[in-house]
Amino acid sequence: MIDALYNYRQGDIHSAEFSDEFNALCIPFEESLSEEQIDIFHRILDCVSETAAAEMRAAYKAGFKDGVALMREVQ
Repeated sequence: MIDALYNYRQGDIHSAEFSDEFNALCIPFEESLSEEQIDIFHRILDCVSETAAAEMRAAYKAGFKDGVALMREVQ
């Protein structure tokens, strides 16, 4: 159920844009790569993104459970 809540709310969350620092580092780096290296780099970025998303889901679930525990304690 917590996963369903998270997935429903996910559409309401506006994603942030890449930071200026990321763009300053990433764009010149990517332009220096061959096509094969660019594909590998994009796959690495996808893995990082998937890991960050999994961590956010886990943090949401932990926070939700902590909130429920606090409500039960107050009651």
